[in-house]
This record gives sequence, structure tokens and C-alpha cells, in this order.
Amino acid sequence: MKPVKIAATACIALALILVLFTTGCTQPSSPSASTTAPSANGTVGILETAGVGPMPSLLATGQVDGYISWQPVVEAGVESNIGQVAVYSKDLPPVGEWSNHPQNVFVVRKDFYAQNPDFVNDFSALNLAATQYINDHPQESAGIVADWLAGKQNFTYGNVSVSSVTAVNNALPTIEFTNDPSDSWMSSTSDFVQALIGIGTINGFVKNSSDRDAVLYNFQPYQSAAAIIAAKNVTTPAPLQNTVNVGYLMAVDHSALFVAVKDWQYFNDTYGIALKPEDLTKAKPDVADFLVNGQKVATVNLVPANAGPNLMQLAATNSLQMSYVGVPPAISAIDMGTPITIAYPIDNLGSGLVVAKGAPAQDWQSFAAWAKERSDAGKPLVIAAPGKGSIQDVMLRYALQNSGIAITEVKV
Repeated sequence: MKPVKIAATACIALALILVLFTTGCTQPSSPSASTTAPSANGTVGILETAGVGPMPSLLATGQVDGYISWQPVVEAGVESNIGQVAVYSKDLPPVGEWSNHPQNVFVVRKDFYAQNPDFVNDFSALNLAATQYINDHPQESAGIVADWLAGKQNFTYGNVSVSSVTAVNNALPTIEFTNDPSDSWMSSTSDFVQALIGIGTINGFVKNSSDRDAVLYNFQPYQSAAAIIAAKNVTTPAPLQNTVNVGYLMAVDHSALFVAVKDWQYFNDTYGIALKPEDLTKAKPDVADFLVNGQKVATVNLVPANAGPNLMQLAATNSLQMSYVGVPPAISAIDMGTPITIAYPIDNLGSGLVVAKGAPAQDWQSFAAWAKERSDAGKPLVIAAPGKGSIQDVMLRYALQNSGIAITEVKV
């Protein structure tokens, strides 16, 4: 494997991304020392790439041995023929624990919900309607999502280029889009809490609470939204004076937002709720009018970030009032005192570990054996993850720890 390098253009791009965040809103540097003691089962290095964009190119050029990512970057690695899926997140160890794991949730700042409950409930009704649309119209949804993510052009990651429509079509079946905070969903979310405690990521409010559910959740927006959809009747809230900032990732997981915005006329005509882009010509709108019963209620800024922890840092400073985000970053933010609440799920599943094409890893067991073999040969595997504390980073670390594989932090 070649030494890890980042081209000058990539460093400039990373610097520009970091400029978007105010002081205190960037991730801390990863330690250079191993986070676990050397193990007879081998060692794996984790390279945090501040998002998923560099991953396929790093794999194609041999700078990493694999990456763990959200969709569509998992399928992009396969479609481009540079990689193969070693294991989808549902099959990561411990065996059976992640078989239908939560992936993303919708979070709201508590103060914003207290001041604007009707707005949040109506916005949530739009999310529920969009989720139903995705499940009922997967082909149409794939086209909409590919348009948002790439303008229906190819996904291009350095020297790797693949069809965005094909990658999204292949990605959608690996994700379960749901908003129901069911008992099984709650149980799986509790598993994430235990995983975060196990790897030492959370040590605050969530870990020490005697009533974690009360600390983590407020399902009133979901319950109100479900009632709105069932009744097919939505009440127009009073107009908001301030612009609302909503965070998201450029990921298939957040398709509910993309579908709601790009097919706004359908939702306006069907439910009386819509996020109408101010500029209808943009493939990826950044400003939209929130309409209820044909009346503008608020201006909404749509704010992308490179990973879930960045979204939560923005929420902590009230730069975001609501966000689509992975479960572990949301839990970690609440644990640190960020005044947000998890309102309902957005989706389950949808991540995967991709390794170089032809690598001797077709499941977790063979991946672990490969990791030991490479460690014994003095060439430990290096796997890229999209930011410390992201859902993929947490699941990879927990799987390695569960398998007795030591972890080192790889710096660029």
C-alpha cells in the first residue's frame, strides 16, 4: 500500500470546507498513538477523511485498503470496479446486534421547538410524506436524489467516475426509510448508546442519566405529524420572522429532504405542505420557502456539511435549528449538553465497508483474518472513515474492538 498522501488541491478544498465553520466548530485532531493495546488479532489503522469525498480516490490509488461509508459512496466503489463490499453495516459484529440498526434521525433544538411547535410539526409531516413517497416510488426517487447529489451527471471522486443514477438505484434497496420510533428502533438506539460508552465516546449527560429516554427523545413532533398526515388536514402556523437553518449531508440517507424539495409541487398539491426552492433551476437548492396551505411560513436555508459531528457542532451554536443526522453524532451531542432532541428516525441501515477489488474479504470474519495476516506481515490495514464520531466511525471501532483488533489513528 502506498503512503497516505493528500494532493495540494485536496488540501485547499479541505481548508475551504473548514472555513465554513466558526472557531470551535471543527473536529479535534485524532491522537497519533494507538487507542487500544497491541493485540494478537492484529491492528487496523483508521484514517479520518473529514467526509466521504476522498474515499474512492484513496482506494483507487492504493492509499487506503478500504473505507466505511454511507450511500451512495458504498455502491460507487463497487460500480467503478475499484472495490467490493466486504460487509454491510447490518452484518458488523457483535453478531445480530445491528441487523436493523438506526442510521439517521431528525433532531430539533429544544428552544426552537418550544417557540415554534406548529412549524416543526408541519415540517415533520412533510418528512413523513416524503418518506412514504420514497417507499412508494423508488425509481422516481432515485432520479431525484441523483439530480441533487450530482445533477444526474457522474459521481466523480478524483480519478474515479461512475453513473450517479446507477449508484443511487443500487443504494436505495440497502436503506430502510422509516419514521416510526418503534420499540425495536428504541432498543437498537440503546445499543448505540452502549457502543458509544464502550469505545469511550460519551461520558456526560446520556451516560450518567437514570432516564436516558427522557434525555434523548421528544416524539411529539412525530406524533403530531402522523396525525396531520392521517387527517389530511394541516393548520397554517404564524409566519416566522427569522430564517430557519436545516442541516443535512450529501447522502442517499437524507433522500427525504431531496425528494421534498425537488418534487415540492406534488407535496403542495397532495398535503398542503411544501419546501419550494427559491431558484427552481438549481439541481441542489440552498434556499427554499416553507409553504403551508399556499402561504409562505418561513425561509429555510438548506445547509450541507461533510459529516454528522460537524452538523452537531453547528447545532450547538444555534447555527442550525433542525438537522438530518446520524444517530451516534446526535447522541454524542446530547451527551455533551447540546440542547437538541431526537424527534424521530429518518432511516435504518445504509452503510458498508468497501475494500479493494480482489481483497480476501467477503464478510467480517474474512476481513478480520486479513487484518491479522497484514499485521503479522508488518503492513497493517488502513481503513478510511468519514470523521471521528460519525455513525460509520463508531460502528467500525466497535466492530474492531469486539473482534479484539487493536486500533491506531492514521494521520495524513
